Amino acid sequence: MYRFLLTPRWWGINVFVLLAIPFCVFMGSWQLGRFEDRVQAHRTAEAAASTAESEPARPLAAMLPVTTQTSGKQTTAKGRYGKQLLVPGRELDGRSGYYVLTLLRVDGGKALPVVRGWLPGTADPAKAPAAPTGEVTVTGALQASESPGSNGVSAVGGLPAGQTAAISSASLVNLVPYTLYDAWITLDEADAGMKAVPPSAPANSGLDLKAFQNLGYTGEWFVFAGFVVFMWFRLLRREVEFVRDAELGLLPDVPGTQDTPGEKSGEAGTTTATPSATA
Repeated sequence: MYRFLLTPRWWGINVFVLLAIPFCVFMGSWQLGRFEDRVQAHRTAEAAASTAESEPARPLAAMLPVTTQTSGKQTTAKGRYGKQLLVPGRELDGRSGYYVLTLLRVDGGKALPVVRGWLPGTADPAKAPAAPTGEVTVTGALQASESPGSNGVSAVGGLPAGQTAAISSASLVNLVPYTLYDAWITLDEADAGMKAVPPSAPANSGLDLKAFQNLGYTGEWFVFAGFVVFMWFRLLRREVEFVRDAELGLLPDVPGTQDTPGEKSGEAGTTTATPSATA
């Protein structure tokens, strides 16, 4: 009854099933691993944030490059303030405003972007407090360069002179005459008249939409694997029923193959008279 499994048609079906099921399981496991990695990164970021304030600040050089382990940690840097820029379109405590960003030229000639504080309203250079003069030592939370268009960072262009949409070396390289660190800090205590900007979590370290997309894709791939198995058993069952009905002679006649009355009478041994025979 199951000899049909050796036909070329069923060889193709079986090979497809044997390849499709492991592939679906592999892809589902990979997506599940991506979700678990994001969960672990979220836990690591939360643990780092809870210990950042209690840990002593470390020199900037010891904290670079910025990673998920160093992002948000306290760091110190010494230098002199230089060019100042404004970062519009930033919210704090539910209000719209802007950051006051000043470049700190540290030892070695490189410049470190420092967010000295936040002010409400439309970005206005006249309202932004001037940076302290002389050599200063700053302490703040280390942050990775922002990516325009992600995590609420504006990707709009054509801003007025003295403004930038994102705090990153790529965005600032054409706005300031300094070599830049690929990092920035937000001061723990804002300068007079401004509010301190709290540090943000590292990118891709939270249980965001992407994390739950990975979880959804995991379910989809395992559903696909189950669907392949279901369809294989359904096709097998239909083929077995067809073979059984054929053996029992229960298959309906195919249109166009029924015998004519004359052919049936010939099979029964009767002869039909012809005109020549009766003449």
